Amino acid sequence: MLSETELMDEYEQETGSPFLESLTGLFTHGFFQVILDREIKRFARQKNPFSLVLIDLGGLSRFNRKRGYLSGDRLLKDFAGLTRESIRDIDWAARYEGGTLALILVDADTEGARKVVDRIKSNFEARFPDTVELFAGLSCYPRDAQSQNDLIIHAQEALKQAKKKGGDGISSYTSLCRTDDPEKATILLVDDEPINLKLYKAFLDPFPYETILAQDGFEALEKIEKNDIDLILMDVMMPGKTGFEVCSQLKSREETRLIPIVLITGLNDLDSRVKGMESGADDFLSKPVNRPEFLARTKSLLRNKKLNNRLTSIENVLFSLANAVEAKDQYTQGHTIRVATLAMTLGEKMGLTDKELEALRIGGMLHDIGKIGIPEHILNKPGPLDPKEWELMKTHSVIGYNICKPLGHSLGSALDVIRYHHEKMDQSGYPDGLEGSQIPTTARIMAVVDIFDALTSERSYRPALGQKKAIQLLEKEAIEGKLDGEVLKHLLDIIQ
Repeated sequence: MLSETELMDEYEQETGSPFLESLTGLFTHGFFQVILDREIKRFARQKNPFSLVLIDLGGLSRFNRKRGYLSGDRLLKDFAGLTRESIRDIDWAARYEGGTLALILVDADTEGARKVVDRIKSNFEARFPDTVELFAGLSCYPRDAQSQNDLIIHAQEALKQAKKKGGDGISSYTSLCRTDDPEKATILLVDDEPINLKLYKAFLDPFPYETILAQDGFEALEKIEKNDIDLILMDVMMPGKTGFEVCSQLKSREETRLIPIVLITGLNDLDSRVKGMESGADDFLSKPVNRPEFLARTKSLLRNKKLNNRLTSIENVLFSLANAVEAKDQYTQGHTIRVATLAMTLGEKMGLTDKELEALRIGGMLHDIGKIGIPEHILNKPGPLDPKEWELMKTHSVIGYNICKPLGHSLGSALDVIRYHHEKMDQSGYPDGLEGSQIPTTARIMAVVDIFDALTSERSYRPALGQKKAIQLLEKEAIEGKLDGEVLKHLLDIIQ
């Protein structure tokens, strides 16, 4: 492969054109295409991904009209210099067209490219405040494209999205492909008045949703059994089974509780709204239905459903991994389900929020997931662990935390349960030696429940203890200041 200097010389000789652009000092558009082809060929040999970034100074034309073209050229030149300073020597920067620059970031995937763009954007806004807005579109080879032309097109599409979305002005083709596909959304419309069903369907017909109709609560439940429903828009007052009753039934079932439900009602009194919320409704629409509001609620709740689906998929993967851990340790099978269930019961008794209860549910299922990194001969050792083995065993909470950390946005405070469930109130726990209130309430609950279940279950190193003996040991730890006495008190109220 030609060196950088040889590539430049060859380009000038064959095209008779300079490889540098006069105003910005960056590479020209033509030379950019040569570089891009070179990087694709390099990937074929070395298999290292790279990213193409198109950065655009949005509003440059308005800036030129307002402050003059000389000021606009100066801004573009200064921005090109700032960009060159913000990338590595192995990366390439070119003027793509007008106020748009192109960056080829070598050995950088989408995440790596995003960090570079964030840095450039931050530096630009600090150095040139109140000038123009910066937008960027990212495309990664080979993840986002299999050819040079597609890579450019996809970066352009990402740039267009960055200008539309009204967020931070940066978009990647990868995230663009993850955008929810409305064609996959199935909406169930439920009303005993055919004219209302016809109206709601007419609202949705211009959009590529699949609509299913039901004329009463019983028919609605039948349709839900047979179809994968993403959203339910349902009248409240129906013969046989009201919307409140159908909603309450669906929200109480694990397999349907995440389907968003909008109750459509002519009852505007507060009691009806409260009853709807108690039944688990996600939103309300008042009759007569306003079309813009109807569509806005529909789109919003479909987005939420997609996010919930993603979260459920993540949970299922992690729970499968947790089950694999239990399969390694024959003495702890069923432990995670028992602990999660008891922890949630205890949390409810203590008045925890729904968010905290969900953290206990997920954390309870995943708190021992880090044991996947512990050798089986240690997990199943028929006797006490020696000091070296014990230190290795203690790493499971950090291993589990690190496994789950990349999904922190979805798992939330369940991560605290995973990392801190072996912490003690007197700083004698692990992995961080936290003290008292430094330990989240959810982790303190999990600590007590986890020990109780371990004591009353058979383990490789001892038989199961009776409940009375287990309680005595827990009370001893609470008196010594190791466990939260208030949590233990509530647990004793439950089990006794």
